This record gives sequence, C-alpha cells and structure tokens, in this order.
Amino acid sequence: MKVESIVEHITIKIDGEDVQVPKGINVIEAVKMAGKGKVVPHYCYHPKLSIAGNCRMCMVEMGMPMRDRATGEAILEEDGSPKIGWMPKPTIGCATDVAPGMHIRTDSEMVKESRNGVTEFLLINHPLDCPICDQAGECRLQEFSAEHGRGYSRFIEDKNVKPKRTRLGPRVMLDDERCILCSRCVRFTQEVADEDVLGFVDRGTYSTLTCYPGKELAHNYSLNTVDICPVGALTSTDFRFKMRVWFLKRTPSICTESSVGANTEIWSREGKIYRITPRRNDAVNDTWMTDSGRALYKAVESDDRLTHYTIEGVHKTSDEVAAAAVEMLKAGDAVVVGSVHSSLEEQFYYGMIAQRCSAKPMLVSHYGEGDGLLLSEDRSPNLRGALVTGLIDALPTADLEPLARSVEAGSVKTIFAVNEDLTELGLSKELLAKVQVIYVGTHANATSEVANLVIPSLMVFEKDGTFINQNFLVQRFKAAVPGPRGIQPDFTVLEKICAPLAQEKPAPVTIDAVWERMAATFDILPEDARWRTLPEAGLALDGTAFQELQFVETKNLKYDPAKAEVPQAEPAGV
Repeated sequence: MKVESIVEHITIKIDGEDVQVPKGINVIEAVKMAGKGKVVPHYCYHPKLSIAGNCRMCMVEMGMPMRDRATGEAILEEDGSPKIGWMPKPTIGCATDVAPGMHIRTDSEMVKESRNGVTEFLLINHPLDCPICDQAGECRLQEFSAEHGRGYSRFIEDKNVKPKRTRLGPRVMLDDERCILCSRCVRFTQEVADEDVLGFVDRGTYSTLTCYPGKELAHNYSLNTVDICPVGALTSTDFRFKMRVWFLKRTPSICTESSVGANTEIWSREGKIYRITPRRNDAVNDTWMTDSGRALYKAVESDDRLTHYTIEGVHKTSDEVAAAAVEMLKAGDAVVVGSVHSSLEEQFYYGMIAQRCSAKPMLVSHYGEGDGLLLSEDRSPNLRGALVTGLIDALPTADLEPLARSVEAGSVKTIFAVNEDLTELGLSKELLAKVQVIYVGTHANATSEVANLVIPSLMVFEKDGTFINQNFLVQRFKAAVPGPRGIQPDFTVLEKICAPLAQEKPAPVTIDAVWERMAATFDILPEDARWRTLPEAGLALDGTAFQELQFVETKNLKYDPAKAEVPQAEPAGV
C-alpha cells in the first residue's frame, strides 16, 4: 500500500496576500502557488537541477517580522501588526527558501528596475534575430525582454560576435552568440546524465560554452540540454529549422522504448510528427527522456509499414480478414503469441481470443542493457499489462523453441502472432509453412511475408490506449496523427474476431467501453476506472500481487517523495 508523504505547510505573504505553501520550497515555486498569474521570471533556475543563481533575473524584495534584539519580542506597528524589516537590496528567489512569516514583493519598483537592468545586460551582445531564431515561440529571453526590458538600449558599442553552428555532439548544435551562460546544460550533464562534458572557457563577455578537450556531447540524454536551454543557443540537429513551434499540435504520450514509461509530448502538424519531447511526471521520469526514445516516431513513415488487410497476399476488407481469422481459430490447436508492445486494451482482447478458442497464450520477453536512469533492461512498455489482463500468468519466454517443437510434432495448426517476427524466435519459414499464420503488426517482416492473414496495426502515435510501466502505474497515451488510410483501431478489428468466437455479434466499441469491460473483469482495476478519467500522472495499481515474479528493474531518477505535492506549474524543459 502506498504511503502518502505529509508535507508541512507554512503561511507567507506575497504582495500583501497570505499564501499557504509547503515548507522548504523556494520563492519561485511559492509565487507559482500564489496563483493569479504571478510568475517570478528566471533563466538559470530549473526545478530538477541544483541552484546556480547566476542569471540574477529572479529578483524579489524580501522582509521578515522584526524582533527586539534584547528581549526577542516581536516589534509591532501602531495598529498592532508585526513590523516588517525589509532587506535594503533585492534577493534572488531561486536560492531563497520560504520561512514562516516571510513577506515577498514581486512587483515593486526596486524589483522592476532590477529585472530591467538584468535584461539590458543580457541583450548587450545577444543578436536581435528572433525572426530567424529556431527557438522563436518558446524562448524565455524573448518573452521576458518584452515584459521586463526597457524597450531601448543605452549601449552604442559593437556586439561581441561569437561562433555559430558549433557542433557539440552528433545531435546538438550550439549558436554561441545566443548563449546567456545560464549553465543549465552544464549542470544537467553533471547531475543527471553523469557525463561531465560541458563547461565554460574564457571570462566576461568572451565566455564560451564548449566541450572538454577530447570529449563531445554524445550520451543518450544529450537532447535534454536542448529542452532546458531557455534561449536558442542549443538546438537539435534533427529538428532545427524544420517547423515553427506555434504551428505544431502537442499530444501527451508514453515512450515505448522500455518499461520505464517516460511521459512524452508529440509535436505534429497535418498528420506529420516533427519531434518528441519529455513531459513532466515526477513519479516516472522527472522532465527527461532518452535521445533514442525521441527517434522512435520515424518508423511511422517507414517504407515497410503494413497498410492493407490481406488474405494470401490479396487485399481484402477488415471484415473479410476477421471472418477468415475466426474460422482458422475455431478449427482448434491454436497458439496466440501476444506482444509486450500492445496496449492494455489490445492485450485484453488477445487474452479473450485465447480463452474463447482454447488457445495457448505465449509472450516473448525483450531485454537489453539498461543505463540506471530512464532506459530499463526490460525493453517492453506493457509487460505488466499482460499480467493484469491475464494474457500470461508467468514471466515470458526468451524464444519460441517450445512452440517450434509443437509445430514439428503437428500439435499446432494455427499461430496468431502479434508484432513478433517468429523467424527470429526459433521458427523458420519452412516451419511456418506447416501451419496457418495470422499476423497482426505495424511493419512487414519475414513472418508477415508467409502469413495467411495479415492485419495491419496502428503505432502508439496513431491510437489511444494505456500502458502499465515497471512500477505498475497505468498511463494513458493519445493519438497524435492518423494511421495509414483504411486502417482501423486494433481493438475494433479484434472485436470482430473475439465476438464470433463466443457466438456473439460484433458491436461498435470505444476505448471507454473496453475499459468498462476490463474494470468489471479484473479486480486489480478500480470499478469506476475509465480511460478518459485516468489521472494525467497515471493510476497506481497494487503491484504486490506480482511480487513473486522477479522483474528486471531500473532505479528511478533522484525522486524525492516529499516534493511530490509541489504543483507542476512549469512544463517540461522550462
């Protein structure tokens, strides 16, 4: 049972109003909680990195109730209220933790003048090329200079021009004259990626970001530095100058690279995906994700996508293929080879199909080398879903040698395979020719080439669904782009197969209707759970029922449960 942490709250005053905030947070986070659109502008501060305090943009006025030094008694105003001792100079909000009775001013003349001064200095050498900058539309300097700048410059000297298009690594490009020396990227590589490769050289206005001699920014988390760069200094070589961000639609999704289930956002326009970035979830991935996970969307437009329902290589309708699949499965002696990449809803149907035709369900494990952060050794996004839905009741096999022996012995007539190339798992093409093969998958492979029936499937970017990650957290994802023309959602086609196996008439299904059936079937799911009402941060299940199964786990990032109740008011990468 999950034990919720208890966070102590204190009362402070922000711009004259009492606000209840968690004890120990800094002024920037406290002002967010005050609401009413209040924001303390900042560049170097990031909620998941250490405090640097070098941009000086988050200036606020701070005061504390005064006490008599001799007696320790509170000093009061004439009206009986505590007298506040205001600091003579503004202080930075990122490095100032709140304390009981603290008073904060975020919009005084002193604060405004301080921010104007910082902005003026930042723009001394910064190029005014916003119209051609790749960061336009999501640049903090662009936003804050409009809100806090003077609107004019008092400097007449020539700008110090720094290098452009400097390669830091295979996926990251640096435009050094735009860098404001916030050091977010430096701290990320040191503290999160644990690959200390970035630093500053030279001094003053000539300071330059660079890699250490003999090193480059090439680790699997390098693109996170692009996400957290508040200006257009660091850009992705894959995304730069391809699309303006204000044209793109953002869709919440889940990374399918491993069982970690990192939360992501898909950026698309007119049916085309342009990039994937991390989405903040403190219980799963903080605000980070792997570089390799960002590239998975490129398979959407792969030349080997399956785009037609076929019977013996001839194009058919989904109804015709489903009817043929029913007849094959009714003949008996069938095996269902499920997929750890299928959604929870799809696995529910595969489990029912196996049960209704008395087929043996099988699942293949996929493992690789983990990195101890967000790439688990378990390369399956939904293995736990197969356990919850009953598709399997034990750890999956590493290959299908037992199935190969059964085919050789003639005890298997039909194989229903989902997104697995059986020829790479112990069954040759010659062996598959002895049975009838129903293949459900996204891309063509040796198995789909010899399959009697082919049912094309949608990728995670093209459908709604849910995965259960390694911590038994149910996380939903949404369709960002449409699938290939004519391809229906997987569970729509599976309903046409599953229902006739029980002498039922196929009915139109929605994802919430599937969830209603699952909630009524599986005790581990709440009875009122529906896909549309699942929490954005995920629904935690009781994983103790599966403790006897020894999963290969990865450690979470440096997650502090005591900070879990701090609102996520700032999007990933900010």
